[in-house]
Amino acid sequence: MTIKPKRSLGQNFLLDKNIIKKIAEIGNIKSNDIVIEIGPGTGNLTDSILKKNPKKIFVIEKDYNLAKLLYEKFKNKIIIINKDILKFEPTFFSNEKCIVFGNLPYNISTEILATWITENEKFKSYKKLILMFQKEVAERIVAKTNSKDYGRLSIISNWRLEVKKEFNVSPNAFFPKPKIDSTLLSFVPKKQYFKIKNPKNIEKITKVFFNQRRKMIKKPLGQIFKNADDVVKKLKLNMNLRPQNLSPLNYFEITKEYEDQLIN
Repeated sequence: MTIKPKRSLGQNFLLDKNIIKKIAEIGNIKSNDIVIEIGPGTGNLTDSILKKNPKKIFVIEKDYNLAKLLYEKFKNKIIIINKDILKFEPTFFSNEKCIVFGNLPYNISTEILATWITENEKFKSYKKLILMFQKEVAERIVAKTNSKDYGRLSIISNWRLEVKKEFNVSPNAFFPKPKIDSTLLSFVPKKQYFKIKNPKNIEKITKVFFNQRRKMIKKPLGQIFKNADDVVKKLKLNMNLRPQNLSPLNYFEITKEYEDQLIN
Protein backbone atom coordinates (compact mmCIF):
# COMPACT_ATOMS: atom_id res chain seq x y z
CA MET A 1 0.00 0.00 0.00
CA THR A 2 1.42 3.40 -1.01
CA ILE A 3 0.62 6.19 1.44
CA LYS A 4 0.81 9.86 0.54
CA PRO A 5 1.24 12.25 3.49
CA LYS A 6 -1.86 14.34 4.12
CA ARG A 7 -1.22 18.05 4.50
CA SER A 8 -4.61 18.43 6.23
CA LEU A 9 -3.36 16.21 9.09
CA GLY A 10 0.06 17.87 9.24
CA GLN A 11 1.78 14.61 8.28
CA ASN A 12 5.58 14.58 7.87
CA PHE A 13 7.00 11.08 8.12
CA LEU A 14 10.32 10.71 9.98
CA LEU A 15 12.67 8.64 7.79
CA ASP A 16 16.21 9.24 9.11
CA LYS A 17 17.27 5.93 10.70
CA ASN A 18 19.93 7.49 12.95
CA ILE A 19 17.46 10.02 14.37
CA ILE A 20 14.84 7.28 14.85
CA LYS A 21 17.35 5.13 16.76
CA LYS A 22 18.35 8.09 18.98
CA ILE A 23 14.70 8.81 19.82
CA ALA A 24 14.03 5.18 20.81
CA GLU A 25 17.16 5.19 23.03
CA ILE A 26 15.95 8.27 24.95
CA GLY A 27 12.93 6.29 26.10
CA ASN A 28 15.20 3.92 28.07
CA ILE A 29 12.50 1.27 27.57
CA LYS A 30 12.46 -1.76 29.88
CA SER A 31 10.65 -5.09 29.41
CA ASN A 32 7.86 -4.10 31.85
CA ASP A 33 7.16 -0.73 30.19
CA ILE A 34 3.99 0.20 28.34
CA VAL A 35 4.62 2.52 25.40
CA ILE A 36 2.18 4.88 23.68
CA GLU A 37 3.18 6.29 20.32
CA ILE A 38 1.22 9.24 18.95
CA GLY A 39 1.13 9.66 15.18
CA PRO A 40 3.28 6.66 14.20
CA GLY A 41 2.90 7.37 10.49
CA THR A 42 4.34 4.47 8.50
CA GLY A 43 5.78 2.83 11.64
CA ASN A 44 9.50 3.64 11.37
CA LEU A 45 9.86 4.64 15.04
CA THR A 46 7.40 1.89 16.02
CA ASP A 47 9.85 -0.63 14.55
CA SER A 48 12.71 0.74 16.68
CA ILE A 49 10.55 0.74 19.82
CA LEU A 50 9.56 -2.90 19.21
CA LYS A 51 13.24 -3.87 19.20
CA LYS A 52 13.41 -2.65 22.83
CA ASN A 53 10.85 -5.35 23.79
CA PRO A 54 8.38 -3.33 25.88
CA LYS A 55 5.48 -5.06 27.60
CA LYS A 56 2.94 -3.45 25.20
CA ILE A 57 2.80 -0.79 22.50
CA PHE A 58 -0.32 1.25 21.81
CA VAL A 59 -0.16 3.42 18.68
CA ILE A 60 -2.67 6.22 18.18
CA GLU A 61 -3.21 7.04 14.52
CA LYS A 62 -6.08 9.23 13.33
CA ASP A 63 -5.61 8.38 9.63
CA TYR A 64 -7.56 5.21 8.78
CA ASN A 65 -5.30 4.29 5.84
CA LEU A 66 -2.19 4.57 8.00
CA ALA A 67 -3.83 2.51 10.76
CA LYS A 68 -4.56 -0.17 8.16
CA LEU A 69 -0.96 -0.04 6.90
CA LEU A 70 0.37 -0.40 10.46
CA TYR A 71 -1.79 -3.48 11.01
CA GLU A 72 -0.51 -5.05 7.80
CA LYS A 73 3.07 -4.29 8.85
CA PHE A 74 2.99 -5.30 12.54
CA LYS A 75 -0.11 -7.50 12.95
CA ASN A 76 -0.64 -8.24 16.64
CA LYS A 77 2.74 -6.95 17.82
CA ILE A 78 1.11 -3.57 18.51
CA ILE A 79 -2.35 -2.35 19.54
CA ILE A 80 -3.65 0.21 17.05
CA ILE A 81 -6.07 2.94 18.14
CA ASN A 82 -7.59 4.67 15.12
CA LYS A 83 -8.55 7.82 17.01
CA ASP A 84 -7.84 11.53 17.35
CA ILE A 85 -5.18 12.12 20.04
CA LEU A 86 -7.18 15.07 21.40
CA LYS A 87 -9.99 12.63 22.31
CA PHE A 88 -7.67 10.03 23.81
CA GLU A 89 -7.74 8.97 27.48
CA PRO A 90 -4.67 6.88 28.39
CA THR A 91 -6.26 5.45 31.53
CA PHE A 92 -8.75 3.65 29.28
CA PHE A 93 -5.95 1.28 28.27
CA SER A 94 -3.83 0.88 31.35
CA ASN A 95 -3.55 1.73 35.04
CA GLU A 96 0.22 1.66 34.69
CA LYS A 97 2.36 4.67 33.83
CA CYS A 98 3.42 4.81 30.19
CA ILE A 99 6.31 6.14 28.14
CA VAL A 100 4.85 8.38 25.44
CA PHE A 101 6.50 9.10 22.09
CA GLY A 102 5.02 11.64 19.71
CA ASN A 103 5.86 13.17 16.36
CA LEU A 104 3.07 15.67 16.79
CA PRO A 105 1.19 17.57 14.09
CA TYR A 106 2.66 21.05 14.65
CA ASN A 107 -0.72 22.76 14.35
CA ILE A 108 -1.98 21.04 17.54
CA SER A 109 1.28 20.31 19.40
CA THR A 110 0.87 22.98 22.09
CA GLU A 111 -2.76 22.01 22.71
CA ILE A 112 -1.75 18.35 23.16
CA LEU A 113 1.06 19.25 25.57
CA ALA A 114 -1.18 21.57 27.64
CA THR A 115 -3.82 18.85 28.11
CA TRP A 116 -1.19 16.31 29.19
CA ILE A 117 0.02 18.73 31.84
CA THR A 118 -3.22 20.23 33.13
CA GLU A 119 -5.65 17.28 32.97
CA ASN A 120 -4.96 15.29 36.12
CA GLU A 121 -5.91 11.89 34.69
CA LYS A 122 -3.54 12.35 31.78
CA PHE A 123 -0.79 13.75 34.04
CA LYS A 124 -0.93 10.65 36.26
CA SER A 125 -0.71 8.28 33.29
CA TYR A 126 2.87 8.67 32.07
CA LYS A 127 6.40 8.45 33.42
CA LYS A 128 8.05 10.17 30.46
CA LEU A 129 7.02 12.13 27.36
CA ILE A 130 9.34 12.27 24.34
CA LEU A 131 7.83 14.71 21.87
CA MET A 132 8.85 16.43 18.64
CA PHE A 133 7.96 20.10 18.19
CA GLN A 134 8.51 22.87 15.72
CA LYS A 135 11.82 24.41 16.86
CA GLU A 136 10.22 27.80 17.63
CA VAL A 137 7.63 26.14 19.89
CA ALA A 138 10.33 24.09 21.66
CA GLU A 139 12.26 27.31 22.36
CA ARG A 140 9.16 28.77 24.01
CA ILE A 141 8.74 25.64 26.15
CA VAL A 142 12.33 25.69 27.50
CA ALA A 143 12.60 29.52 27.72
CA LYS A 144 13.73 31.13 30.98
CA THR A 145 12.43 34.22 32.75
CA ASN A 146 13.39 37.55 31.11
CA SER A 147 13.93 36.01 27.67
CA LYS A 148 11.88 36.99 24.59
CA ASP A 149 10.50 33.43 24.20
CA TYR A 150 9.38 33.16 27.84
CA GLY A 151 5.62 33.04 28.29
CA ARG A 152 2.60 30.91 29.07
CA LEU A 153 4.00 27.74 27.54
CA SER A 154 7.27 27.99 29.51
CA ILE A 155 5.43 28.49 32.80
CA ILE A 156 2.81 25.76 32.32
CA SER A 157 5.39 23.24 31.02
CA ASN A 158 7.78 23.81 33.91
CA TRP A 159 5.07 23.68 36.56
CA ARG A 160 4.83 19.90 36.89
CA LEU A 161 7.52 18.68 34.49
CA GLU A 162 11.30 18.57 34.23
CA VAL A 163 11.91 19.59 30.63
CA LYS A 164 15.04 18.70 28.67
CA LYS A 165 16.04 19.68 25.15
CA GLU A 166 17.40 16.54 23.48
CA PHE A 167 18.41 17.68 19.98
CA ASN A 168 17.34 19.57 16.87
CA VAL A 169 16.17 17.72 13.76
CA SER A 170 16.75 18.98 10.22
CA PRO A 171 13.89 19.09 7.69
CA ASN A 172 15.93 16.57 5.67
CA ALA A 173 15.00 13.85 8.19
CA PHE A 174 11.34 13.99 7.09
CA PHE A 175 9.20 13.31 4.07
CA PRO A 176 7.84 15.59 2.87
CA LYS A 177 10.42 18.09 4.11
CA PRO A 178 8.79 20.65 6.44
CA LYS A 179 9.79 24.27 5.94
CA ILE A 180 11.01 24.55 9.53
CA ASP A 181 13.48 22.84 11.86
CA SER A 182 12.20 20.53 14.58
CA THR A 183 13.34 19.88 18.15
CA LEU A 184 12.94 16.80 20.33
CA LEU A 185 12.11 17.46 23.99
CA SER A 186 11.71 15.04 26.86
CA PHE A 187 9.49 15.64 29.91
CA VAL A 188 9.57 13.82 33.25
CA PRO A 189 6.89 14.51 35.91
CA LYS A 190 8.24 16.22 39.02
CA LYS A 191 7.81 14.39 42.31
CA GLN A 192 7.33 17.73 44.08
CA TYR A 193 5.58 20.67 42.48
CA PHE A 194 3.59 23.73 43.58
CA LYS A 195 0.07 22.65 44.50
CA ILE A 196 -2.71 24.35 42.57
CA LYS A 197 -6.31 23.19 43.08
CA ASN A 198 -7.46 23.53 39.46
CA PRO A 199 -4.74 23.42 36.77
CA LYS A 200 -7.02 25.39 34.42
CA ASN A 201 -6.50 28.42 36.68
CA ILE A 202 -2.81 28.66 35.85
CA GLU A 203 -3.78 28.76 32.18
CA LYS A 204 -6.28 31.49 32.94
CA ILE A 205 -3.86 33.64 34.97
CA THR A 206 -0.99 33.40 32.49
CA LYS A 207 -3.36 34.20 29.64
CA VAL A 208 -4.42 37.47 31.30
CA PHE A 209 -0.78 38.48 31.86
CA PHE A 210 0.68 37.52 28.50
CA ASN A 211 -2.20 38.94 26.47
CA GLN A 212 -0.64 42.27 27.45
CA ARG A 213 3.01 41.30 27.84
CA ARG A 214 4.30 44.79 27.09
CA LYS A 215 2.28 46.36 29.95
CA MET A 216 3.44 46.68 33.55
CA ILE A 217 1.99 43.91 35.74
CA LYS A 218 -0.23 46.45 37.55
CA LYS A 219 -2.82 46.22 34.77
CA PRO A 220 -3.34 42.40 34.65
CA LEU A 221 -3.24 42.21 38.47
CA GLY A 222 -6.02 44.83 38.56
CA GLN A 223 -8.08 42.73 36.16
CA ILE A 224 -7.69 39.58 38.28
CA PHE A 225 -7.97 41.01 41.81
CA LYS A 226 -10.24 43.66 43.37
CA ASN A 227 -7.62 44.01 46.12
CA ALA A 228 -4.58 44.06 43.82
CA ASP A 229 -2.54 46.31 46.17
CA ASP A 230 -2.92 43.80 49.03
CA VAL A 231 -1.84 40.94 46.75
CA VAL A 232 1.22 42.93 45.64
CA LYS A 233 2.27 43.49 49.26
CA LYS A 234 1.60 39.90 50.30
CA LEU A 235 3.55 38.38 47.38
CA LYS A 236 6.21 41.15 47.42
CA LEU A 237 5.76 41.93 43.72
CA ASN A 238 7.45 44.82 41.95
CA MET A 239 4.75 46.71 40.05
CA ASN A 240 7.28 48.08 37.55
CA LEU A 241 7.95 44.61 36.13
CA ARG A 242 6.42 43.23 32.94
CA PRO A 243 4.95 39.71 32.59
CA GLN A 244 8.18 38.20 31.20
CA ASN A 245 10.08 39.42 34.29
CA LEU A 246 8.04 37.32 36.76
CA SER A 247 9.37 33.87 37.63
CA PRO A 248 7.25 30.70 37.27
CA LEU A 249 6.99 30.66 41.08
CA ASN A 250 5.50 34.18 41.01
CA TYR A 251 2.77 32.91 38.66
CA PHE A 252 2.09 29.84 40.81
CA GLU A 253 1.72 32.07 43.89
CA ILE A 254 -0.58 34.48 42.04
CA THR A 255 -2.71 31.50 40.92
CA LYS A 256 -2.92 30.18 44.50
CA GLU A 257 -3.96 33.62 45.76
CA TYR A 258 -6.65 33.72 43.04
CA GLU A 259 -7.96 30.30 44.08
CA ASP A 260 -7.94 31.24 47.79
CA GLN A 261 -10.02 34.35 47.05
CA LEU A 262 -12.50 32.32 44.98
CA ILE A 263 -13.17 30.15 48.03
CA ASN A 264 -13.49 33.03 50.52
